[in-house]
Amino acid sequence: MMAAGTRVAAMGAVAVVTDSTQYLPAEVLERHGIAVVSLYVTMEGSTRKESELTDLDAFYDRLRSATALPSTSQPSVGDFLSVYEPLLDAGRDVVSIHLSGGISGTVGSAEQAREQLVERGTDPARVVVVDSTTAAAGHGLMAVAAANAAEAGAGAAGAAERARELRAQLRILFAVDTLEYLRRGGRIGGAQAWIGSTLKIKPILTIESEIVAVERVRTAGRAFERLVHHLQSLHGEGADRFFIQHVQAPDTAQRLAGRGAELFGHGPDVVTELGPVFGAHVGPGIVGVTALRSDVLGPV
Repeated sequence: MMAAGTRVAAMGAVAVVTDSTQYLPAEVLERHGIAVVSLYVTMEGSTRKESELTDLDAFYDRLRSATALPSTSQPSVGDFLSVYEPLLDAGRDVVSIHLSGGISGTVGSAEQAREQLVERGTDPARVVVVDSTTAAAGHGLMAVAAANAAEAGAGAAGAAERARELRAQLRILFAVDTLEYLRRGGRIGGAQAWIGSTLKIKPILTIESEIVAVERVRTAGRAFERLVHHLQSLHGEGADRFFIQHVQAPDTAQRLAGRGAELFGHGPDVVTELGPVFGAHVGPGIVGVTALRSDVLGPV
């Protein structure tokens, strides 16, 4: 049986697998036949798959009042095997693209599952695991690019290479309302130097294997304009589609969508809310944005 939350569309030679922390719309994953392996969230003594925590407003209400932050954990090797094995048995090769290994053990679990399969006699070329070195929509869109390449006839190696090509042009910026959640969760990475009296700043961050500090601004308005400028720069470099994700900041996301539409001549392909695993570490108020070229990404 395939794990809960897994979707596989029309059969093809290559299947793409990702994890639950990409937060793309379900219909996008379904359209591309992308299978999903869920991470886990432990809150107030209860552990659940992230894919089961669908009431995001309720989760973030609990997060705001929690005395201790939730903990998160990667899928088990068995979780990955339960997805890989039926695909391989059906004659499909696998490209598995995941959250950065610099901030999660998820890709490590995927690699271990692959190693077990190879030890049992699976051709190593049939399972390609990719550390995205990014997160959220970043590795989700890498999965979409790989699925588009596979649909066009690429093998596993070619589909993985298309994902890496997209990663080479990917630049995500996100503004967080506070560094407090990152500090408490131990995921602050390159922004560590900003801890202390600067907790009141509105940091601009990115992910390059781990969370990296980009810029400090003093107000939410300036943070917003920095994200708009990022879109403007990417559009000037040839990007023709843009993407927005947020945590409990729908109004800001919609304002950013409007400003982006003025630049690109159309709205964003995706505006989605980040789920519990990512949200537990960054807290409410985050808004992130990127833009990409259609010739590398393909249809979403």
